[in-house]
Amino acid sequence: MEEPIIREIRLEDAQAIEDIRAAISPQDANVDFLKLVKQQVSDGNGTTSLAAELNNKVVGYMISTTLYAGFGIRKSAWIMAIGVHPDYMGRGIGLALANRICDIYRDKEVACIYSSVMWDSIDVLSFFKKLGFKRSEFINLKKEL
Repeated sequence: MEEPIIREIRLEDAQAIEDIRAAISPQDANVDFLKLVKQQVSDGNGTTSLAAELNNKVVGYMISTTLYAGFGIRKSAWIMAIGVHPDYMGRGIGLALANRICDIYRDKEVACIYSSVMWDSIDVLSFFKKLGFKRSEFINLKKEL
């Protein structure tokens, strides 16, 4: 099986990322990924966002950021979004993205990586558990507006 190329996200990846998101979850098709990717590319220092390529085609992505203070933790990373096109799932692409993110943050001396997952997203929860993620000390809070 061919190994994906894992690289920094580029502005021109926005449409592919939007297409992947729509293929995974059609109700998320209205997310403005061009805006999100622009933020990730322009921010540079505090973000680490990756694309996975096979045969010059973006087939997966991971968007993350670094927080330097807040809610009792000094420096942490947060995985905000991850996606692998359904046609390419089961090939280790998500794992390759996650391993690279962990390497990058380890080099930046980040001690913990966090993410939020919907409680009923069994496949995503299983993925993060496979990576060694556990429940954190945080409770997600929400206020409807």
